[in-house]
Amino acid sequence: MAAPLILIPPSEGKASGGSRTPWEQRTRRTALLDPARREVIAALMNAMCGDLPARTKLLGVGEAGTAEATRTNLEIDAALTRPAIERYDGVLYGALDHTTLGPTDRRRLNAQVLIFSGLWGAVAPDDPIPDYKCKMGASLAPLGKLSTWWRPRLAELLEERSAGRVVWNLLPNEHDAAYAPSPDSRRELRVRFLDDVHRNGARELVTVNHWNKLLKGSLVRHLLSTQLNGPDGLEEFTHPQGYVYRPELTHTAGRVVTISFVAPR
Repeated sequence: MAAPLILIPPSEGKASGGSRTPWEQRTRRTALLDPARREVIAALMNAMCGDLPARTKLLGVGEAGTAEATRTNLEIDAALTRPAIERYDGVLYGALDHTTLGPTDRRRLNAQVLIFSGLWGAVAPDDPIPDYKCKMGASLAPLGKLSTWWRPRLAELLEERSAGRVVWNLLPNEHDAAYAPSPDSRRELRVRFLDDVHRNGARELVTVNHWNKLLKGSLVRHLLSTQLNGPDGLEEFTHPQGYVYRPELTHTAGRVVTISFVAPR
């Protein structure tokens, strides 16, 4: 059975610096996107020459962080790189904890995971990238909103990677807008993490916000180990926060299966 393809977002938090040569001098699993990346970088560089209010709005880091983010972006082509899995250091990546994966799961990580990115489109975990600041939901002249711009340009990569495979789509809405499902993929699995809460005297299941990234990182680690191509086997998924698979809440619409995990009462 074909190995699954796992789609995850980047993180706002990124490790600085690097020890490898600039990105265009390195080999990448996703090199077919390089011409499109050059277009985004050119548009971003141009935007970094704009006035402070415009850059602050675009970068979404507040006025105090805009100067540093601008410098980082202007150095993209010359900056040292590190693998994307090391560059991104947010909550999801902390829960995934790639440094403690065994050799087999480490190979699976690099072959089976794609990280969506406003600047890079999508990268493999071992693709070397510099530090940068550019959200998928940002709009860059003359390209427009990056998620919309990237969607057709990611189609070829996704068609190549997902043919005959199950896709675990763990993307938030901002990045999912750039996802162009391939008709050749077997099916798409989406995941919800829910809390069972009391509201107005009744129980209600509500989507988790605070723990969402932590839970997804733990799930990616589980999928790499188990190679699941469907919800069967998710009963074995355990997480410190106690979320468990609830098969009776599974919903199927065409090729898309939505799976729910709920915190115990």
